[in-house]
Amino acid sequence: MNITLSAVALLASAALVLAAETPGPVYELRIYHAAPGKLDDLNKRFRDHTVKLFEKHGMKNIGYWTPMDTADSRLIYVLEHASRDAARKSFAAFGADPEWKAAQKASEVNGPLLIKNGVESYFMQPTDFSPTIKSVQAGPRVFELRDYTASAGHLAALDARFRDHTVKLFAKHGMKNIAYWHLTAGAKDADRKLIYILAHQDAAAGAASFDAFRKDPDWVKARADSEKKAGGSLTEGGMAGVKSTYLKATDYSAMK
Repeated sequence: MNITLSAVALLASAALVLAAETPGPVYELRIYHAAPGKLDDLNKRFRDHTVKLFEKHGMKNIGYWTPMDTADSRLIYVLEHASRDAARKSFAAFGADPEWKAAQKASEVNGPLLIKNGVESYFMQPTDFSPTIKSVQAGPRVFELRDYTASAGHLAALDARFRDHTVKLFAKHGMKNIAYWHLTAGAKDADRKLIYILAHQDAAAGAASFDAFRKDPDWVKARADSEKKAGGSLTEGGMAGVKSTYLKATDYSAMK
């Protein structure tokens, strides 16, 4: 069989694309920055139209939240897709849907609901120590989104500490492990990010749980041992590499 060099190159390129495609399911963390005074209108559009249209076009709604800090006008949500390619196709179909176009137009009669460049999107895969991700309504409770930036070269060590110690100690001290993710391969900081969600009875319970966790001798030892082996903190700049946002589920969230 005679195959030209250009055909070989084309086949090789296709193989690389397939190899790079993240196997499913994949999860997408989307963060919308509402325009001033528009968060309620944005929630209404999601409640009345968007979540149903996402499902129509093959996207699974996992959870929708807004920060407990009322000065923070973001809508934060997670979708599940069969794959990255499925996500692209689903959003293309969603964007072309006449029902979505009509809903968007009607909702923006008095101006856009988002600030300029107000959409962030992060594709993620569950870690090997993440619980099975389920949209359970077990409220009332609050959620905490935590974003860790590992110090250079130490994401694997951070994972090991969570896998062997942290996740179990969180549960011991009353925190519900919801999900743990890494960014998908090729994303900026994919080799440094651990993103996860916890649930607490309320914000005060969350603070009390973390206080007890940090004083637990098992945690103190696990942290000391891991940092000694790594030669320093496993997160960039110590606690500077840890971000926490307390969230409340929206009334239309599948997870509460």
